[in-house]
Amino acid sequence: MDIIAKARELGKLLQQEESYIKLQTAQKAADEDMDLQKAIGEFNLKRMSINNEASKADRDQEKMTQLNTQMREVYSEIMSNENMIAYNAAKDEFDIIANRVLAIVQQSAEGADPETADYSQPSCSGSCSTCGGCS
Repeated sequence: MDIIAKARELGKLLQQEESYIKLQTAQKAADEDMDLQKAIGEFNLKRMSINNEASKADRDQEKMTQLNTQMREVYSEIMSNENMIAYNAAKDEFDIIANRVLAIVQQSAEGADPETADYSQPSCSGSCSTCGGCS
């Protein structure tokens, strides 16, 4: 069978994966949560206000501090929203599957045995300076 057809088949299988379906459901719930969407909009406005103030030659440091505090408060509200928590959990779960699939394909393209190629999640060394990002 053609390799592109197999890739499309793999794409269909990914979309049937339980963690993918869970992610789509969580995304829909987050999108429909008007309180969450309002908070995200407010966060974006605060971020734009900070960027605007920061770009001024005579920026007001007190205003910057106030805007940063307000932005952190809105961010905390967003991250404590039950639909955002569910979305982040579902995304983390699906990302593990997607990363494994991508790693197997990539490693196989580099000559690794497809039967043993896999993704190993990076561990935290405790040093953020060498970090590729937390999962």
